[in-house]
Amino acid sequence: MYANGWGVPQDFAEAVKWYRLAANQGTAKAQAILGAMYADGQGVPQDYVQAHMWLNLAAAQGLEGAGKARDDIAGIMTPSQIEEAQRLAREWLAAHP
Repeated sequence: MYANGWGVPQDFAEAVKWYRLAANQGTAKAQAILGAMYADGQGVPQDYVQAHMWLNLAAAQGLEGAGKARDDIAGIMTPSQIEEAQRLAREWLAAHP
């Protein structure tokens, strides 16, 4: 709704807020969208580590396209950034059984 301006003014920061709520509940599609928003810097500062983490979580649930998007982001990241993203994903999974 907020990301596209459907019925409300377009507001990427507000969209991030709602996608994050759904992503933290384990909704794979919201995780993938949040990852894409981090990759593009929509509503948040561009952050490839966060993008990779969220896309990785979505891919782990089998969401089509999330793994490819994660791998595309990994192609422009340093090995240490990828390690950090993977660590964050593991920590997220441990905190959200």
